[in-house]
Amino acid sequence: MIAKEVEFEGHLIDSMILTKVLDLILDLDGEFEILEFRVGRRKDDYSYARLLVAGKSDEHLNIIMKELHKLGARLPEIEEVEVKTAPKDKVLPDGFYVTTNHPTFINLAGKWVEVEDIGMDRVIAIRDGRAVCIAIDEVKKGDKIVVGEKGVRVIPPERPRKYSPFQFMGGNVSSERPTEELIEIIAEEIVELKKNNGKIAVVAGPAVVHTGARDALAGMIRDGFVDLLLAGNAVAVHDMELSLFGTSLGMDIETGRPVPGGNRHHLYTISKIISVGGIKQAVERGMINEGIMYECIVRGVPFILAGSIRDDGPLPEVITDVMKAKREMKKALKGIDMVIMLATTLHSIAVGNLLPSTVKTICVDINPATVTKLIDRGTAQAIGIVTDVGLFIPELYSKLKKYLPLRPKK
Repeated sequence: MIAKEVEFEGHLIDSMILTKVLDLILDLDGEFEILEFRVGRRKDDYSYARLLVAGKSDEHLNIIMKELHKLGARLPEIEEVEVKTAPKDKVLPDGFYVTTNHPTFINLAGKWVEVEDIGMDRVIAIRDGRAVCIAIDEVKKGDKIVVGEKGVRVIPPERPRKYSPFQFMGGNVSSERPTEELIEIIAEEIVELKKNNGKIAVVAGPAVVHTGARDALAGMIRDGFVDLLLAGNAVAVHDMELSLFGTSLGMDIETGRPVPGGNRHHLYTISKIISVGGIKQAVERGMINEGIMYECIVRGVPFILAGSIRDDGPLPEVITDVMKAKREMKKALKGIDMVIMLATTLHSIAVGNLLPSTVKTICVDINPATVTKLIDRGTAQAIGIVTDVGLFIPELYSKLKKYLPLRPKK
């Protein structure tokens, strides 16, 4: 057996980190010996563990170490990070380090430097003495790219010192959760964030409009509870279709029945908006005077509409280059403290992949598979609420209105 010492520090017991470490070693057919274990005596004290981890070969041990690294493993001896040069644009050196979405530090010239803009499945580049997390398409020839795990430390999320629905891995998916109680907790969390100048993003799918929740979301934007809207062409189109024709995808929102000729309404809407130059121009001309997009324009709330192959039109504001859309979304998400995902599988997963694990994430969908897929793809901090957004958003907004007006702390 080939062995190596590793150590862990943090809330190892109540956050189940040590349990996960030992299970992982055994699941990968490795062996371990606990050399030292100190338990924190007080609530805020860290625990410490030093383990001898063994594998059947160097290759086998490296596989185990790579997985332990994601749980915060570090070598007792301090090693400096190793870098290699990118040979071409978008081409990485062999053995490049792949990031998690957890806070990460590298040992650079004897100092621990935090990696900026951390996100999952990216790489770390050293630029102007800073450690920057970038996507493959952002790699430039000559970039110094981190390779291997030496000199890299990951800080996995830990359970809060008191109960919180946002605790790490607290997002088990169940349709039997007490939804109203969770909505109340979420409303309180939103208000507390806003009072402390926190920022909240909403990721919305067209079901928000189809289910009759559009006015509630518009109200949240109008009253200052939303700082960023991320959506697709369909959300904006059906939101404005409702303003122009009283339908969403040709359906009467009140009765849920199709309107004669309603199947054309979304195309008429697209044509009208394009004819005046875009959403902003339609609002300025008085063509659109209510709804989600209207509130974004008049309240100055930024929005990013990312296109897809299914889009009709699309609207002038829709970004049809998906890589450009991803870059704009990543840029807009800087400084966001909470993301609320509403009835959109693909958009939720896409945004989740851009978030650090420190961002509070709520995913609401009638389909439990949406939340499961989001968590399985790495957004493990998400809590899932399985319910109809047509019920969730109006209920959330009604609870938020009790706290108006919001007064940021000075």
